[in-house]
Amino acid sequence: MFTLPQKDSGTPTTSLGSVSQQGLHGNHGDGLEGECSRKPDQKPLKLYGVGDPTAMFSSDSPYLSSRGSVIKWFWDSAEEGYRTYHMDEYDEDKNPSGIINLGTSENKLCFDLLSRRLSQSDMLRLEPSLLQYPDWRGHLFLREEVARFLSFYCRSPAPLKPENVVVLNGCASLFSALATVLCEAGEAFLIPAPYYGAITQHVYLYGNVRLVCVYLDSEVTGLETRPFQLTVEKLEMALEGANSEGVKVKGLILINPQNPLGDVYSPGELQEYLEFAKRHELHVMVDEVYMLSVFEESVGYHSVLSLERLDQPSVPAGKPCPAQGCSHLCLGRAPGPGDPLLEPWGRLLHLGRLEEVPARGHL
Repeated sequence: MFTLPQKDSGTPTTSLGSVSQQGLHGNHGDGLEGECSRKPDQKPLKLYGVGDPTAMFSSDSPYLSSRGSVIKWFWDSAEEGYRTYHMDEYDEDKNPSGIINLGTSENKLCFDLLSRRLSQSDMLRLEPSLLQYPDWRGHLFLREEVARFLSFYCRSPAPLKPENVVVLNGCASLFSALATVLCEAGEAFLIPAPYYGAITQHVYLYGNVRLVCVYLDSEVTGLETRPFQLTVEKLEMALEGANSEGVKVKGLILINPQNPLGDVYSPGELQEYLEFAKRHELHVMVDEVYMLSVFEESVGYHSVLSLERLDQPSVPAGKPCPAQGCSHLCLGRAPGPGDPLLEPWGRLLHLGRLEEVPARGHL
């Protein structure tokens, strides 16, 4: 959930993220109140913010570690609203005065199609392999189908190989595993803000990894051509600011199409971001969960996997939901060029692997 302060309030014109994120940034001084444009008489403000999830919490239970206390209380306004909603859900007949949830993206348009398919007799088939421990990367037949699916829809110049596909139970597990194996505790990822707020939890709760927000502005200034435009200049400033505060940045997280703004990065922009990351030896994680949404023909969509030259260490991350109509049936996938990431993942992915999957004939 994001809020945009009024222009005359003297606060930044861009959202700093969810309520919890604003609180996380609150103990870091002027550097956390950046905005991309200002009045001439205002003091220059930085364009980044370094999150510190432990700043708000202290251990309040003799039975919990300090880390356990952070996990206990680490939830933002969106999660609070979600909990409240489930205690008083709206129903046209049974509870007409209940709560309608506008804070969670769920595609309910395909229920008739999914219900019809999942009710067919062949869905009841059970294979022995589904009752046994699978390969930690996911069942081979599933990874083969995912590789074919992505090669086609991402328009990859070369077909993806199943051995470079890892299947997890959603992007939360994927981001958590990536944060843990790529970063030391206390290190950080760059991320354009506003952004999907749950990523803060995904990278912190297990990996103790922070986010450095690259604040985007609603006004078009300088060389920008549209509101909330991400530029390499803004990335450079955020990286420099984090370094000046002693925070080591290990990677860049991109959401394409962007959530919540809906912006779509062009191939040229993606290439610029990858070149920036290569210069600074940063990993790039691209969340493409909405890549199969409908776009105007003039905009189009290009996956990072469609780029001709993809020599930057990058991990496209995505899941076939909620855009494909089943929010609770989620896969996280991470194609990679056989890099060293796959081995340390093997020690973690059994915690978040997808063990119950459709039989081979269902895909």
